[in-house]
Amino acid sequence: MAGEPNVFGNNYLVLKPEEGGMRDLFQLLYSRNICRNGRVDSAEGTNLEELNRRWLIFVSLLAQVVLLRLRNPMLWIGSVIEWWPNLLLENTNLQTLLLNLLKGQVVRPDPQSATYRSVVGHLDVRLDLDKLIKHGDGRYNAALSMMASKLAYENQAFVHRTVKDHWNMEFVEFYQCWNDFQGTMTTQAFMFSDKPTDPDLIVVAFRGTDPFDTADWRTDVDFSWYEIPGVGRIHGGFMKSLGLQRTKGWPKEIEQGPNHHRFAYYAIREKLRHMLRQNDKARFIVTGHSLGGALAILFPAILDMHEEVGMLERMSGIYTFGQPRVGDETFGGYMKKVLNRHTISYYRFVYCNDVVPRLPYDDSTLLFKHFGTCLYYNSCYEGKIVADEPNKNYFSPWKVLPKYLNAAWELSRGLIIGRAKGSDYNEGWFLRFYRLSGLIFPGLPAHGPQDYVNSTRIGTSLIHPNAIQNNKVD
Repeated sequence: MAGEPNVFGNNYLVLKPEEGGMRDLFQLLYSRNICRNGRVDSAEGTNLEELNRRWLIFVSLLAQVVLLRLRNPMLWIGSVIEWWPNLLLENTNLQTLLLNLLKGQVVRPDPQSATYRSVVGHLDVRLDLDKLIKHGDGRYNAALSMMASKLAYENQAFVHRTVKDHWNMEFVEFYQCWNDFQGTMTTQAFMFSDKPTDPDLIVVAFRGTDPFDTADWRTDVDFSWYEIPGVGRIHGGFMKSLGLQRTKGWPKEIEQGPNHHRFAYYAIREKLRHMLRQNDKARFIVTGHSLGGALAILFPAILDMHEEVGMLERMSGIYTFGQPRVGDETFGGYMKKVLNRHTISYYRFVYCNDVVPRLPYDDSTLLFKHFGTCLYYNSCYEGKIVADEPNKNYFSPWKVLPKYLNAAWELSRGLIIGRAKGSDYNEGWFLRFYRLSGLIFPGLPAHGPQDYVNSTRIGTSLIHPNAIQNNKVD
């Protein structure tokens, strides 16, 4: 990012998969002088002596180049996979579909309709909130946040209908936001409140990684980073997705309106400002699953950088599910101070062998660290508060066999959990097929929303009314 040292200091590294050639890519493996590389932007004089760091940059760039070229085919594959189960739903079942086909009366699904589900929506078809978890229950905000994080994967009409008809709450706004570096819309979120006027609670939910949108996957594997003086080193891909400006970094204000791109951070902050000014009793929480969790924890970081003290004082909690690491140890220390100063609860849910919370690596090469309260749940939904999830970098050789055995157990558990816990926990064929992939890549199905929903509903209750004190970030 040439010309940005005044914004980010003199320590940053930005990967540019759209630029340079194959020579630049492979040059990373033998040349430490990366500031002269056509696919990398960094401060003048930046050298990387360690081969392992250059190797990781090479892998990140190569993955982004491949994902860039695969975007259209992957979107097509995703649309086909989504379309068929929606076709069955629109025609009730397979038998009715075949009859309608013979009659020439097949009901075709509309991807923008209020009944059209995403791939994630087919994994876990639950729409209603748990009736046993009432407002005032220590589990309420976590359970509501997870359902909102799951709903964030759906289209606007589907989100609107669910919030209004299933949750009896007020839909506020839906966001499709611009990524200035990828030159496309990559960031989705929505906002709702507990009632239409004078709300007590406002919820902002960021969407996670769309399984078939390689623009999202590029965000995840983009190992660009920016070291902000006094804040720390932060994952560049997540910053770009939240609203980082290509030439200005994080200006406090930008031009907004119909003739300008919407950036997630600025658009959401503007709406929150308006709603909080309208009601001095309202408070808000932010949440997200996967990539959405990373954006949820970065949101208050940028608010603090912009000295939005009044807004931070109205933030009551951050709930993330399957969230990847977003910064280094310095950033973690900075965020602990921000959260404690404004008495903001931060709960990071991790289910069992979910691979995503264990990325990017917490090691001497990438330097990424988690921070805050980790609520870890095993495959029996038994929870405990830990400093970090077990097997924190996923690839421990001692955990290989237990991970495969656990994947087999999860597949078997899916066949009986409905009988044990009630029909609300029945698992459909789509989810069972997904769980089969765990026999090849254990930890992948564990990242789906179904087990996080179960953890907040039937898992050990780790959050209670005085949790801010008992689970305080330190």
